[in-house]
Amino acid sequence: MTVLPIALTTGEPAGIGPEICMTVAARSGLPIVVIGDRALLEARMARIGVVVDLPVYRRGEEVRGPSLLHVPAPFAATPGQLDVRNANHVVALLDRAARGCRDGEFGAMVTAPVHKGILLEAGLGFTGHTEYLAHWFGVGRVVMMLVGGGLRVALATTHLPLRAVPDAITRVALAQTLRILHADLRTRFAIARPRIVVAGLNPHAGESGHLGREEIDVIDPVLRSLRAEGLDLTGPLPADTLFQPRYLETADAVLAMYHDQGLPVLKFASFGHGVNVTLGLPIVRTSVDHGTALDLAGTGRADAGSLLAALDLAALLRPTVSDPAAVHA
Repeated sequence: MTVLPIALTTGEPAGIGPEICMTVAARSGLPIVVIGDRALLEARMARIGVVVDLPVYRRGEEVRGPSLLHVPAPFAATPGQLDVRNANHVVALLDRAARGCRDGEFGAMVTAPVHKGILLEAGLGFTGHTEYLAHWFGVGRVVMMLVGGGLRVALATTHLPLRAVPDAITRVALAQTLRILHADLRTRFAIARPRIVVAGLNPHAGESGHLGREEIDVIDPVLRSLRAEGLDLTGPLPADTLFQPRYLETADAVLAMYHDQGLPVLKFASFGHGVNVTLGLPIVRTSVDHGTALDLAGTGRADAGSLLAALDLAALLRPTVSDPAAVHA
């Protein structure tokens, strides 16, 4: 049985991405293709006093361990100092990995953190990996889910200002999100009948409409409709009480309504070892649960635990290929 290699993008050059990618490549025996600028990566590792010599990746040859696919950066990067001139390089890394996954060259992509602010400053309209990959693959809706600490927490909305969240939670959007979550829990995670707990949007899940009507007008009708289709859904429940054993011990995933409703709980339980998974894509994509950590870049103190967990989960979820010739079709 042949397995496809995992593409690992090195992210923002000024952040910790380059060094944690090279660190995990040195530790891991997985077939990983690190995608980045060779000179930049070698300089960063020399700065922290670690030697990692990765062989050149050559498409068409079986990948048995870590290797390096060189994508040149136009400008040298200084740890901790963002440079808008390298923004297009960051996106080029994602494009190369996505193209390889689409074409059957790679079995999954794992992404080191990028800096959204610098990409927006460059005029790239980049609001996050999740949204970028949805657009790249022409998928109308994807779902962000974080895994860690014994939890799976998915989000109904992702990188939105808080004032925009209620308008984004429509019946159509919520139903699509729950169907994607249900389907990927079955197909990617091999859970035959996923049990999903759904949070309300408002305090106390709206308190019978006194603290908001989204639960009455949007969330509950969608849950009732999808239950009729056979989905196992509990909720909407108050977000401040659903993260307790009474609900979680029988749940396969939680759907939170917005970013900072569900993720603080998961990150408290697993920070540094959590994994971000994008559901609804035609490929497997995982990432770290943290940002670029500019203050740690180049110090040698960055923790690669989340990236190791992201690689392990990608290896578990990626497809296998029986025919070696199909790997390079």
